[in-house]
Amino acid sequence: MILAADAGNIVVWIVWVVAAFACLGSGIAVISFTNPFYSALSLIGNLSSLAVLYLLLSAEFVAAAQVLVYAGAVMVMFLFVIAYLGGRADAPWAGGPSWQSVAAICASAALLVEVIVVIGLKTGGRLKHSASVDSAFYGRPYEIGTLFLTDHLLAFEITSIVLLIAAVGGVILGAHSREAGERRLDGAHQRAEAPASPAPGAGVE
Repeated sequence: MILAADAGNIVVWIVWVVAAFACLGSGIAVISFTNPFYSALSLIGNLSSLAVLYLLLSAEFVAAAQVLVYAGAVMVMFLFVIAYLGGRADAPWAGGPSWQSVAAICASAALLVEVIVVIGLKTGGRLKHSASVDSAFYGRPYEIGTLFLTDHLLAFEITSIVLLIAAVGGVILGAHSREAGERRLDGAHQRAEAPASPAPGAGVE
């Protein structure tokens, strides 16, 4: 029995290490690929790795929601928008850094510092101990649904509106992209069909 328990702990640690490195690697790949389609696929891998970590924490419902909602429905919408836009890669640093790029870097640095500080405080034992949680009610779909539709109803509805706006914006951007492409093709056809102008002095003897 002891050997079986030790073997189970070893398997759990192996799965945790593999899922953690897969999460980090796919997260780096999301921001490293220049092709947005590959970035979206890497994000699906990142969300799936997080679902495995949730399973190791005995949060089965959160893991299932992570796969069905984020890695499923939300990523389908991302791929839908990428298909509309044509998979063009952006050049955020072209012409110098913009204020959005600088703000994104500052926000990322602040989050990194916060994570490092929290890990340091937890390691030093200066953080408060976690509150006692009743395992009979923790993580149940009923409890989560009740919180979503009572205490966090406003945030829940705002998230739905943001996703809807993102989908509509993707359709509008895709329509503009197709119109611009059609205008470029029409201009190229007109230039190809236009008769060549005679060279200066041609026909003059």
